[in-house]
Amino acid sequence: MNTHIALLRGVNVGGHQKVPMTDLRALVAKLGFTDVRSLLHSGNLVFRSDGPSGNEASAEIERLLQAELKKRVGIDTDFFVRSASEWKAVIAKNPFRKEAERDPAHLAAMFLKDAPTAKQVAALEQAIVGRETFRVEGRLAYIVYPDGTGNSKLTSALIDRKLETRGTGRNWNTVLKLAAMSEE
Repeated sequence: MNTHIALLRGVNVGGHQKVPMTDLRALVAKLGFTDVRSLLHSGNLVFRSDGPSGNEASAEIERLLQAELKKRVGIDTDFFVRSASEWKAVIAKNPFRKEAERDPAHLAAMFLKDAPTAKQVAALEQAIVGRETFRVEGRLAYIVYPDGTGNSKLTSALIDRKLETRGTGRNWNTVLKLAAMSEE
């Protein structure tokens, strides 16, 4: 059995794209995945499958979940799927360890559809007008929001535009909770 972690982009935020987690868990279970669990109401899932794991398997699961959510619930949004081993690497490669220990709510992991180029990363760096700092590692951006995300000009829309890919972010507390769930 392989464990997967799936993140939905932009559901249950500000009353938009409402998806009850009970319905989402039921949908994923109907697709043949097992031990489907959710965390919070913002679209975080942990589940198991008999199929393979890795980037290709994750991409295939993403496509399946996106298509089925659109077909069955009418919501068209992105899924970001990582295997449990990929998730462990997210934690291990964190370049902001001090920030993670001191203030995990102000550290975010932004999961990306595609790895940005050096030129795209430089464009994002030039667009930052606040005290935020970030590092990109493949299909992941680690971002420190020292003043919080609420008033930051480094928004998901800006990140998507400058990196020329879509992403969804989770604060470090959520990253760690999902890691713990994947090991249960």
